[in-house]
Amino acid sequence: MNLFLDAFAWIFDPVNWSGAGSIPQRLWEHIWISAVVLLIASAIALPAGAVIGHTGRGRESAVRVSGGLRALPTLGVLTLFGLWIGIGLAAPIIALVILAIPPLLAGAYAGFESVDRRTIDAARAMGMRESQIVGRVELPLGLPIIVGGIRSATLQIIATATLAAYIADDGLGRFIFAGLKTRDYAEMLGGSILVIVLALVVDGCFAITQRLVVPAGVRATRARELGSRPSRPRVAVGQPITEGNRE
Repeated sequence: MNLFLDAFAWIFDPVNWSGAGSIPQRLWEHIWISAVVLLIASAIALPAGAVIGHTGRGRESAVRVSGGLRALPTLGVLTLFGLWIGIGLAAPIIALVILAIPPLLAGAYAGFESVDRRTIDAARAMGMRESQIVGRVELPLGLPIIVGGIRSATLQIIATATLAAYIADDGLGRFIFAGLKTRDYAEMLGGSILVIVLALVVDGCFAITQRLVVPAGVRATRARELGSRPSRPRVAVGQPITEGNRE
């Protein structure tokens, strides 16, 4: 318990909020690294997932690639690229992009595949082109699942971006590695708490976004379905009784 109190005392110490290597600077570096990795991984995985989900081709290969990338140890990949490229942010960014591609790819093709094929056939029957079907039908309807994949990838990136300090002197992970090296466990735990808080804040933002991107028509349909569900039967004295009908 005293360790946690020391960690919060370290976090709220005004000395750690100003100057080089301060909490705001490390926090900004962590967010910047995470954003760059997410943009690069999204540019690779989302279009590929959209093509796979729309055409239905290459899904097995995508599953194999995603599974293979998930199995790679991030620290091992980071060390390998660090030895190859050298000290700096290039190695952590490449390692984190490899980590982020599987959930983004899975979310993209799952989102497109979740759209009812009858809806797509109806759009084609109305004369819509394939690009219109993708942009006006599949993307809006599959967007909640796609955002879910982005949400999962972002949380993994934020959590693992602490390893960037292993190769480069950037991010909140610097507090963890510095505390471990000097046995300053308050700093080490304080850095971990900052990463957790950042992840929770970002996750909350994505949770709200995931609700907002549900098309209004889909929300209305779900509301009608919930309102039209039959009442749940109850059992009393061995005989089912329906709510609201007690005879």
